[in-house]
Amino acid sequence: MSSTTDKLKGLANEAAGNIKQAAGKVTGNDGLMVEGKAQEFKGEAQRTVGEAKDGVSSLVDKVGGKR
Repeated sequence: MSSTTDKLKGLANEAAGNIKQAAGKVTGNDGLMVEGKAQEFKGEAQRTVGEAKDGVSSLVDKVGGKR
């Protein structure tokens, strides 16, 4: 996956996770709250991977440009 795809999917998972958590709180469904928190963490990890890919790409561009 590209860094942009990772970041977008991560943001989408974070948003969906937050919605699930809110729905779980409103309905008193602890399972839905836990599922939402897990999805939020998954999204944060995906977004972090995308940002890391951007950092590596930027570093490679800088190192490659100095040759």
